[in-house]
Amino acid sequence: MSWSTEAPNEMDAESRFREGGCRCGQLRFQFTGAPLITLACHCRGCQRMTGGPYSTSVTVPTGRFAVTAGQAVIGGVGDPAMHHHCPKCFSWVFTRMEGWSFVNLRTSMLDDPTGLDPFVETQTADRLPFATTGAVRSFKGFPDDAEWPELMKDYALASAGRAPWTTGINP
Repeated sequence: MSWSTEAPNEMDAESRFREGGCRCGQLRFQFTGAPLITLACHCRGCQRMTGGPYSTSVTVPTGRFAVTAGQAVIGGVGDPAMHHHCPKCFSWVFTRMEGWSFVNLRTSMLDDPTGLDPFVETQTADRLPFATTGAVRSFKGFPDDAEWPELMKDYALASAGRAPWTTGINP
């Protein structure tokens, strides 16, 4: 899957960066610029890998992401996605998939996740009854590939405070 990975604001992409790492600190990473989108996934796989009701992700272009310390190992057997974990504490830190032009970072692994609330939530058919995210857009499964560019555009507008809506639920 490949989408436009241009930052919503090129100046922002050059000047801002965020850092994060695993629980023990052995695996560290950073990314520059604004995320493409933020999301929460309620699928049973994410529930089991996080030990919680859903996983949260920050999606960034591959070219603006770097592991700065340590080396990740692949986990999450049985998935086509490559879930990268710390080899010492086994924290699930990020996910890549062949053909993707982006990386999904676990929001909770960021040193400062402020302002990165989920914009989209997926797999709500598997949502636990008590689990709410406050996401603006909700999908029972995953959005169609063709829907992601518009969702990312809407996220960029919302992040800049220019969103024309307050909420929207997709069946």
